[in-house]
This record gives sequence, structure tokens and C-alpha cells, in this order.
Amino acid sequence: MPIPELDPRYGEPAADPIPWTEAVEALERAELFWVSTVRPDGRPHVTPLIALWQDDALHFTTGAEERKGRNLAENPAVALTTGTNALHGGTDLVVEGSAVRVTDEAGLHRIAAGFLAKYGEEWRFEVRDGLFHHGPGSALVLRVAPTTVFAFGKAPYSQTRYRF
Repeated sequence: MPIPELDPRYGEPAADPIPWTEAVEALERAELFWVSTVRPDGRPHVTPLIALWQDDALHFTTGAEERKGRNLAENPAVALTTGTNALHGGTDLVVEGSAVRVTDEAGLHRIAAGFLAKYGEEWRFEVRDGLFHHGPGSALVLRVAPTTVFAFGKAPYSQTRYRF
């Protein structure tokens, strides 16, 4: 389990570090995430998506030919963000790491079950040929084990860093 490090430069004097257990609970509850990838020419690409915290990592899907899928094929560095969009309450989170494709059937079935439990029937995936299938399309499944996570508290303001 990572040790939370409070950076006093970016918070109020009364702030305490946010415990890792609270950060994980927020990642588990979050419905929407924003994924940031890097285009081949170095420009950023950001898009919303659903994600699942499971087995100490975030999991998400993308079509191989989608912009984020093509970006990650070239450069697996990624940041996923989630939070409250409130100025005076809640916690915002940034998860940094590398996106690694999940292809083993047992792992894909566990992840599919996790998406179903979290998001309901709308996001029921069929696992076949190392991919998720949903409606007419298929998607790669990616796992991001964090290298660094930031938690930004807003009541009081704080910045907690977790290193892995």
C-alpha cells in the first residue's frame, strides 16, 4: 500500500493527507473518468469514458482504431482523472501509469463481471478472442497499474501524492 505524502505548498495549513483507502473508495465509486493520451505529433488527446478499479488498477476499453487506441499503441503513457467538479468539496484524483492490454480470458471475464456489477446491463460485455464485444463492435481492454496517484482535497485544500 502506498504511503500518502502531503505537499504543503498546495494546500491549507490544517490539511491532512488523504488516506489511500479513501482515494481507492473514490476510484471505485466514480462513474466517469477522463483519459489523457499523447498523439504521435505530441499533442494531447482527452476523452471521457467509464473505468473500473479492480485488482489495484484501473481498467477501460477502446476500439483499436479509436484515437486513444491508436495513441496508446504508439505511447502507453496515460493519465486518468475523475472527481467532483466542485470547488469547495470532494476529492479529485489523477492516476498516472502505462496502459497494458489485457488478453487472458480469465482476467477479461473478471473485468467484464466488474463492469456489469458497477454499470449494469448497459455495459454487459461478451468476452471473445481476447476482446470485449458489445453491440456491433469490439474493444481492447486496458489495465493501468498506477505509478503515481494524486488526490486533491477541497475542504480543506490539499494535494496528496501516492507513489507505487
